[in-house]
Amino acid sequence: MSVIEFVQNYDDLSTDEGFQFRFFCDHCRNGYMSSFQKNKIGIAGGFLRAAGDMLGGVFAPASNTAFDIQRAVGGTAHDSALRQAVNEIKPLFVQCHRCGSWVCSQVCWNDEKSLCKQCAPILMEELASAQAQAAKVQVQDKTLSSNQIQDVSIDIPARAFCAHCGAAATPGKFCAACGVPYTTEQQCAKCHASVKADSKFCAECGSPL
Repeated sequence: MSVIEFVQNYDDLSTDEGFQFRFFCDHCRNGYMSSFQKNKIGIAGGFLRAAGDMLGGVFAPASNTAFDIQRAVGGTAHDSALRQAVNEIKPLFVQCHRCGSWVCSQVCWNDEKSLCKQCAPILMEELASAQAQAAKVQVQDKTLSSNQIQDVSIDIPARAFCAHCGAAATPGKFCAACGVPYTTEQQCAKCHASVKADSKFCAECGSPL
């Protein structure tokens, strides 16, 4: 019997009830699932297990034997099912003769060059991607060069929450929820001395605050 030639990336979804396989593209990992194929031995084993449960386990040894045979991922029934699944899904894939990868013809194959896109990228796709990446970098650079904090004073110590009421801090010197100033000090308008925020007069010159 000839060997089964296809992708190395696939999932065996077979159970004692039947056979099914999911094959993946070596590049993009897109998956294609084969049709479900019933397994006569597995179905018979299921009937025997049901009968064994009903009759107090009389047929349990026979049912376990059928299940163990199928669980052993092998045998002519399994190989035949895999071969049929490969024949069903293989037309959706192409093998690159440069790197040997099996890739999906819909996404990862360059028809013009007869190679996979990793070996022979499609230039217009590469150009579109490069333009998008350049635009992303330019947006970041332009944003960094523009002033995004017109209403935020960087001279005032920042805090996330108001220490008085616990509300989230907003740009400005006073809490928008309770009106208490964020800073613990204020500056005298006359002598520019630093005084406590709750002071009514400047301790240096006596001017009202």
